[in-house]
Amino acid sequence: MSEHPIEGLMKTAMSSIQNMVDVNTIIGDPIKTGNNITIIPISKVCFGFAAGGSEFGGEIMNEYKRKDKEEEAQYKIPFGGGSGAAVSISPVAFVIVAQDSIKVLPVEHISTIDKLVDYMPELIQKANDIVNKSIDIKQEEKNKENSEKNIKQENLEDE
Repeated sequence: MSEHPIEGLMKTAMSSIQNMVDVNTIIGDPIKTGNNITIIPISKVCFGFAAGGSEFGGEIMNEYKRKDKEEEAQYKIPFGGGSGAAVSISPVAFVIVAQDSIKVLPVEHISTIDKLVDYMPELIQKANDIVNKSIDIKQEEKNKENSEKNIKQENLEDE
């Protein structure tokens, strides 16, 4: 069975879309700066696709005549169709990778909640540092108390 003309239109349009939209379109190539910071652009890609056609019922017509051969010939009414695609690419954010941190900087802040979410990793890191310092201080105090007890006990044993 031969391929229908609409299949050719669809294959051509889909292969064109496949060539336009790939992962490098959404997550861009990293940009390295001189001070060991890498910037990765993130984009939103939207695309649409449409295809259609008509065979006019696929009727066989005997009305057409070839004048040069003067014989009657049967012709199929031709297929008419078309396809189209559109792609829209908009920047959404930039991922900033430094030696000791990673930040996501959106192109537009929609609300205060977005800003809070952006600073949440930094806030968690600072809270974690405070807790770790507190634990370290308590551990040092405990070690100091234990060493003082050991010294007192040694002095009592020496007497």
